[in-house]
Amino acid sequence: MNYNDYRDEAVELLKQLISTPSISRDEEAAATVFAHFIEEKGLKYERIKNNIIVSGRADSTKPTLLLNAHIDTVKPVSSYTRDPYTPQVEDGRLYGLGSNDCGGGLVSLLQAFRILSKKDTPYNIIYVASAEEEVSGRDGIELVLPRLPHIDVAIVGEPTGMQPATAEKGLMVVDATAHGRSGHAARNEGLNAIYEAMDDIAWLRSYRFERESELLGAVKTTVTVINAGTQHNVIPDECRFTIDIRTNECYTNEEVFSILDAQMKSELRARSFRLSSSHIDANHPLVQRCRAMGMQPFGSPTLSDQALMPFPSLKLGPGQSARSHSADEYIEIDEIGQAISTYVKLISIEN
Repeated sequence: MNYNDYRDEAVELLKQLISTPSISRDEEAAATVFAHFIEEKGLKYERIKNNIIVSGRADSTKPTLLLNAHIDTVKPVSSYTRDPYTPQVEDGRLYGLGSNDCGGGLVSLLQAFRILSKKDTPYNIIYVASAEEEVSGRDGIELVLPRLPHIDVAIVGEPTGMQPATAEKGLMVVDATAHGRSGHAARNEGLNAIYEAMDDIAWLRSYRFERESELLGAVKTTVTVINAGTQHNVIPDECRFTIDIRTNECYTNEEVFSILDAQMKSELRARSFRLSSSHIDANHPLVQRCRAMGMQPFGSPTLSDQALMPFPSLKLGPGQSARSHSADEYIEIDEIGQAISTYVKLISIEN
């Protein structure tokens, strides 16, 4: 088979996956479609819930490289003009939910794995199609990682225009509660919890975290939800608001939380500290190889399963992040072909 054959197979597999709804936590049917394709190609796999693992040859003298992409999708937005579950090819583009995020990377990495399994590489290679990425679920990559051998580095097939994202912002969601004291709005009574919250929100809006990342910039905090009050003539004694926090690699999530907790009057509760910022050293051989191939490393503001990987990783995949989670999502056929050949060149010893 030549690369065009692998590309055409990848496109047909992606069409099947688009036709099989796989919204996060409901990926069983899509995982079965994926497993059947792998079986047809003569590969052995392990299935852990809706995650599929395919392992290559193991050589104890080599480091291990994980190739990972996710099988699940978000729910389709209401502004679709096409059926999100009917794959359509038009002007060299394959339309359908999950085609760009991240079906293109999912099938391209699998085909690259198949080609690389026949070549000499500097790595042992493991391929994982994971579930629940879009909701950072615990039955996705987090469930799989303890079952894998030691991983030295990973490539995650999120859409990056086939440029390496060597750093990625983390995510922490904090629920805040400002406390006041109720009273009648007609009299000068009580302590307005909304005003208490406003003081904290004003501080949060103006505060700048000292340590900035060369690739990711500063930590970003955004108040995205606020709720208070029971009726117009009652001073609210409680105001709840939610803070979306995108961390860089210069801080742990716990550090950021501690800074906020020390400065804000509101009661703070982090939903989780587990979605950390990730990065890979600029001198890592994979990054150097990317540069030698003319690729330009950058920092990504969007979250992926890298946040749950306790080892160096980079994002590199076909498609564009701006197409993700949007109506009439698509991947270009040529992007899949380019991705397969780029992955093979990047990982293979051969030039």
